[in-house]
Amino acid sequence: MTPILVVVYAVFGVAALVTLWRIVIGPSILDRAVAADVLLTEVMCVLGAEMAIDHHTRSLPALLIIAAVGVFGSISIARFVARRDNTDQ
Repeated sequence: MTPILVVVYAVFGVAALVTLWRIVIGPSILDRAVAADVLLTEVMCVLGAEMAIDHHTRSLPALLIIAAVGVFGSISIARFVARRDNTDQ
């Protein structure tokens, strides 16, 4: 394993731990949703960095699926929160 890959994994590992902490203690569902989006983005960045360092594109389908899950998850949570806010008024 190359030294740059170790640094990339270490930085993204620490960022993932901080993000997981926000998912666990987030006071609202929106905090947790944003943290989940950040975590998905971090996973995508790690996969992208690994593809760039090892010069391959085998992980591209996984990147596309993760991106789609993130978008659909964000839309679902936004609709849920918007619907809940309308019933409170």
